[in-house]
Amino acid sequence: MTSAPGNNDAGDDPVGFAHHDHGACVSDTLAAAEERCAAEGLRFTPVRRKVLEILLQEHRALGAYAILEQLREDGYGSQPPVAYRALDFLVANGLAHKIERLNSFIACAHPSHAHSPAFMICRLCDAVAEAESTSARGGLGEAARATGFKIERTVIEAEGVCPSCVEKADA
Repeated sequence: MTSAPGNNDAGDDPVGFAHHDHGACVSDTLAAAEERCAAEGLRFTPVRRKVLEILLQEHRALGAYAILEQLREDGYGSQPPVAYRALDFLVANGLAHKIERLNSFIACAHPSHAHSPAFMICRLCDAVAEAESTSARGGLGEAARATGFKIERTVIEAEGVCPSCVEKADA
């Protein structure tokens, strides 16, 4: 990672393919999530915290059943609604995102502010990096304005090859 999630002041650097202090990344993001939930009166339950921690530990997109398996191993229950309710909360509150292409979830790299994410997904290893998109100002934004359409949410997913896999792709 180029920085710990939530500590990217520029807000536009991709996060996800660079090396970083993983322990600080996880602990700083969990602490920020706890503070934000407390400030906004949101219930950051132990299960919700654990799901976010699982997503942060992996630094890759995970399916709900992989998350559920980890929850089961950690004693949090084994019924799918346990994972899905926690994921719904995290996504609804900007602490995680759903990667549609992979039908999976990833911790938000920029949880401190609302944004439109753009995901770069490695087609070889499924690693995901998140950047902030500017679709409202780009071609999509122009098309929306021309038709009178108000964009409320965008998600951009680009498939390619990450830096770790580039040599494998050329072989």
